[in-house]
Amino acid sequence: MSRAPEDQYTAEPFVPERAGLAELREAAAGCRGCPLHREATQTVFGTGAEDARVMLVGEQPGDQEDRQGRPFVGPAGKLLDRALAEAGIDPGETYVTNAVKHFKFTQAEPRKRRIHKAPSLREMTACGPWLAAELALVEPELIVVLGATAGKALLGSSFRVTQVRGTVLEEEIHGHPERLVPTVHPSSVLRADDREAAYQGLVSDLGVAARVLS
Repeated sequence: MSRAPEDQYTAEPFVPERAGLAELREAAAGCRGCPLHREATQTVFGTGAEDARVMLVGEQPGDQEDRQGRPFVGPAGKLLDRALAEAGIDPGETYVTNAVKHFKFTQAEPRKRRIHKAPSLREMTACGPWLAAELALVEPELIVVLGATAGKALLGSSFRVTQVRGTVLEEEIHGHPERLVPTVHPSSVLRADDREAAYQGLVSDLGVAARVLS
């Protein structure tokens, strides 16, 4: 019996060669590269300018993103836009995406709230070909890594955001030398006990990114 595509845990067969962002987005809508597509409402692909100087990479879509089909449209996205502007980066000149393109969640009952669940390393790896394709097209000068999951997806499972946040890393990502500035995920700021201090920490890290670009 042949295995379903999602059992292979790779998006590779779904990623078209030599495609622009619009074609990639269209192809990603039909991705069955891992089992996450079964429960999610839709694929949430990256958005932004193809010539963006900065690519922001988060973990995965949340509840609002899953419903609307766009990344960072919920409370964390609004906070991120505010922090970017405060740090001197125009949110309109960035490309935003996630390491994983489908919402992973748990739900106690059908009508209950869907609770975000962190994607596994296997799921992140399965989704890697989409991120590689986005990076190859946008060719950003800098990648801002938002949180531990995005860091693990790009830099491997030993990544610890607390150890490297607010620093400039130079690493080979999907076969290309890239500069990266890691920071926390904006959703962690919303959950922090001292939200103002956490927010200022995010702005400070993004300020490092702004200086790299200036």
